[in-house]
Amino acid sequence: MNLLLFGAPGAGKGTQGKRLSEHCRIPKFATGDILRDAVRDDSPLGREAKCYMDRGDLVPDEVMLGLIREVLASPGAQAGFILDGFPRTLVQAEGLKAALAQEGRELDFVIYFDVSGEELLRRMRGRRVCPQCGAVYNVSAEAPQTEGVCDRCGGRLEQREDDMDEATLVNRLRVYRENTEPLLEWYGTQRAQMRSIDATGSVDEVFEKLVGAVGCS
Repeated sequence: MNLLLFGAPGAGKGTQGKRLSEHCRIPKFATGDILRDAVRDDSPLGREAKCYMDRGDLVPDEVMLGLIREVLASPGAQAGFILDGFPRTLVQAEGLKAALAQEGRELDFVIYFDVSGEELLRRMRGRRVCPQCGAVYNVSAEAPQTEGVCDRCGGRLEQREDDMDEATLVNRLRVYRENTEPLLEWYGTQRAQMRSIDATGSVDEVFEKLVGAVGCS
């Protein structure tokens, strides 16, 4: 089963994607993890991506697509995958479709996480990240066992700078709506089944909706 989780920043894709990966026994690939792994491994594409990241620039579509192709061709992704945070532009969406077609594959489901703007802002304000391993928590929805400490590696959790500034949060949602949300219409014309779930409620409630949407028992 090949899945794409789609939604605004703070919609819960990372949290739910991790649980779905464990439940359905297929790997989840998030954009941030892919970039961190490529930089850590010092691969050619990782070095190229690092140049942009060190300058604070967005990694170009062609570099991201190259990294995605490598991930999809890896042995671990052959039985299925969950993509989180990619694609973000029409160019990336078309590139992903072409990359899958080269392997004789296609997306089975595109799952849209529907959350109000007010709730998205509340969630982003409560987000905490571990700079050591990249784990993400939320003080109101998925808090760590020990306040301020990562369950996975014991690192000290931090609030990202762009999650502290209200104007930045509002702008991130604006950029998403302008650049990424239009992909919903595009995916509506593709063969993948578009499913929308109400992603409000508790983590368990949303997960139950997600499992029902993809039919993974």
